[in-house]
Amino acid sequence: MTSEPEQQFGVGAPDAFQRLWTPHRMAYIQGENKPTGAGPGDECPFCTIPTKSDEDGLVLARGAQVYAVLNLYPYNGGHLMVVPFRHVADYTDLSFEETVELAEFTKRAMTALRTASGAHGFNIGMNQGAVAGAGIAAHLHQHIVPRWGGDTNFMPVVGHTKILPQLLADTRRLLASAWPAS
Repeated sequence: MTSEPEQQFGVGAPDAFQRLWTPHRMAYIQGENKPTGAGPGDECPFCTIPTKSDEDGLVLARGAQVYAVLNLYPYNGGHLMVVPFRHVADYTDLSFEETVELAEFTKRAMTALRTASGAHGFNIGMNQGAVAGAGIAAHLHQHIVPRWGGDTNFMPVVGHTKILPQLLADTRRLLASAWPAS
């Protein structure tokens, strides 16, 4: 290993770092064409997804009140969400039936992720409101993020980048086939 210092402003100059370029992420980071589902003409993606085929919408399973869908911008491979069909923003506004099925689908998601990928643990939660970090605050959605022992590496810590080992369509097929029956 070389002891040469990093050349921060030396574009194109060799240094000790490898670079992974993901310029397609800049559109998401800058909010380009990012729907909020909040106003007229701003179509809610969580209302649109159920109108598509499971494959095109990345839907894993559908219930009577909620559905499970892969996250287009995952924190980890297999990152999915449970979303009510009804356009509702606040957890306290869910009906009893929606609350029960959201909880049941969360359990099924955990089972499917353990079966399909051997997940060791999970981050589960929802961001209520834009100030709490909800990307689409107008339509409630619960995140289920699988975790594995040792899955933290330098990429997310230093580079703010996740390396995903599988295409979303392949992940959808794998998890949909592992989804437990009701």
